[in-house]
Amino acid sequence: MKKAFKKVIRKIVEFVLFIYCKIVYRLKIVGTENIPNEQVIFCANHRSFIDPPIVKVTCTRDVRFLARESLAKNKFLAFLGWVFDVIYVKKDSKDVGALKGTLSALKKGESIALFPEGTRNGLAKGESVKGGAAFFAIKSGVKVVPVGISGEIRLFHKLTVTYGKPLDFSMYKDPKNKEEVEIVTDKIMEEIKKLL
Repeated sequence: MKKAFKKVIRKIVEFVLFIYCKIVYRLKIVGTENIPNEQVIFCANHRSFIDPPIVKVTCTRDVRFLARESLAKNKFLAFLGWVFDVIYVKKDSKDVGALKGTLSALKKGESIALFPEGTRNGLAKGESVKGGAAFFAIKSGVKVVPVGISGEIRLFHKLTVTYGKPLDFSMYKDPKNKEEVEIVTDKIMEEIKKLL
């Protein structure tokens, strides 16, 4: 009963968010035909608080996000986290719980979405890209769909979300190999940049 109730709430929230993004950000969606009919890991650039909702309402499937635990302090964001089964990550720590939660979701066949920059405007700030996306892709063998979000983050200015073709990293076998993780991370970011 609880799951059914949450599913109804999720659909309502998704619809409201979609209408909001379409009207307020004049949202344009490109490349959804590139999303395969199978489990994937979505990896997007991260510039604003609106990025997760944009990916959620345009990716054509249920998806679980990784998000900073501190966001749950905001009641509205905590509500969205409950609705969409967000996997919370503790900042500046080796969060074993988030790692296990994400791997468990992937093992169950769920799709996940994350932002390799690790923080908003990470690239612009000159911060190093995190290797989490590459680790999960190598460990699970799940394909990565790069996502580029571009345009002005201002009310009633057009934002475009572009989905690239899925990336297969199944040739890499060791998620603990730093060299392999770096290669996959660089490739993911390279493809995201092409979509901007």
